[in-house]
Amino acid sequence: MRIRDERGQDEPHIDLVPLIDVILVLIIFFVVTTTFDARSTLQLQLPNASDQHTPVLPRTLSVLINADGHYFVNDQEVLRTDVESIKRSIAQIAGDDRMQPVLLRADARTPYQAVVTVQDALGQLGFRRIAIATAPDVNRDGSSK
Repeated sequence: MRIRDERGQDEPHIDLVPLIDVILVLIIFFVVTTTFDARSTLQLQLPNASDQHTPVLPRTLSVLINADGHYFVNDQEVLRTDVESIKRSIAQIAGDDRMQPVLLRADARTPYQAVVTVQDALGQLGFRRIAIATAPDVNRDGSSK
């Protein structure tokens, strides 16, 4: 039984449906605008540079990338920078020997995408013995670490 005041009106009440609607909209807003921390599922162990000298074998395929992003395979410039042209140049010089070591040398100012492009081309051709040339870390006094 409802209680009415002297004028015959119902007691004032708060309608909860619009309040719930507003709360749900706020929850959706915060969920959509929140940035989530994406964790990498790849476990990588990155190589360290050392001051040991690695001898270059006579049948080593050398791929050089200069600071401007120009590619050279055994000192012969690759005119186009797409993956297919790089693959064609490497295959022409290497022949059928996919087990020969490949030395990848890139200038420190080379865009990283250029290095990835060469690694992709080598992987597609089936080369597995790829070495990336690095310079040893040097202290401020000029000595190697």
